[in-house]
Amino acid sequence: MPTTRDHREIVIIDIAGGASGKAGGLLAQWAYPSNLVGLSYSLHAELAKEHDGKTRWGYRETNCGQLVVRGRALTEKNEKKVESGNSESLKKRSTAALSKLKAAKIPEDLDWIEPDLLRAYESMSGPGETAQVHPYLFTTSMANLAEEKGAKTILGQVTDILRPNGSVESVTYIDKTSGESHTIPATDVIVAAGPWTQRILPEVPIEGMRAHSVVIQPTTPVSSYALFTNIEIPANFHPSKRSRPTVAAPEIYTRPDNTVYACGDGDKNVPLPSTSAEVEVNEVLCQDIIDQVGSISDELRDGEVLTRQACYLPNCIGTGGPLVGLTHTKGLYLAAGHTCWGIQNGPGTGKLMSEFVFDGKAKSAKIESLDPRDQL
Repeated sequence: MPTTRDHREIVIIDIAGGASGKAGGLLAQWAYPSNLVGLSYSLHAELAKEHDGKTRWGYRETNCGQLVVRGRALTEKNEKKVESGNSESLKKRSTAALSKLKAAKIPEDLDWIEPDLLRAYESMSGPGETAQVHPYLFTTSMANLAEEKGAKTILGQVTDILRPNGSVESVTYIDKTSGESHTIPATDVIVAAGPWTQRILPEVPIEGMRAHSVVIQPTTPVSSYALFTNIEIPANFHPSKRSRPTVAAPEIYTRPDNTVYACGDGDKNVPLPSTSAEVEVNEVLCQDIIDQVGSISDELRDGEVLTRQACYLPNCIGTGGPLVGLTHTKGLYLAAGHTCWGIQNGPGTGKLMSEFVFDGKAKSAKIESLDPRDQL
């Protein structure tokens, strides 16, 4: 938001604080859209190197694969583990169990999945193609780094972007702390509000889809993996009579802080609320995820559930998205609709938006296919 020709004041109005922090944090060269992924993946690595992302926000490369596995009834448990005070992953299993992993071509360090239950494993990426961050630590670190460079962050609810004569003029918001309404002049406004984008710009074809997730601290440290699972649910899975799916597909991401993030399918049962603080969490759906991942791993079944949560993914209606670039209004830009790849594509999107504002066009990637004007 320029204030003079030679000085630009940047103000970040955070309207959905904490929403991105509930994501999985997977980074992948094989994500989409391909014209944005390469730039953003490289920027993640550069940011981590420059600002000690390994320590500050849990940046690391990780294994990634698809796992087909049979779930157990919740009353079943493997009592044949080798008890050991050694925290090294390979010391938790007997020689016989490790032999089963090897025979099934399962990576030996995936020994926290019960070997008798495994059906198949297929790697989804090669070395250097998949990484991860802790989303909450990453987003808050980026905000702190921006503030160190002079940006100002405000927790507020945007109520209007004044744009007379086809040009941005000001932004009006309600301060979440004081409850007061303020209007600030602006020449450039970037709307990056995820699923809340339509609340600010009703004409933008983006809708929200709720997704539940849990964070579990396993009983012992587990190896670094992002797993896309296919779990066969047995008829006697749960003592309750509630209807259960015959196949479940939770995603499981282990983190360097010795926690495990797991998420389930999305739903549209509850409309998008006004703020992220009002997101409704369905405890039953969270418990389903806990039961599903616990059915294939004693480390997860016996671990401590730290968090049960939900957030909304921003999906572009009628197109894969995201929408990144200029709108039909001078000085108004859009960067939203990233679906489940918002954390992955955040750095690349940010760099491109800076180029739109300061240079008038995207220079670091060819993103004509993401032009918002084709959808507005």
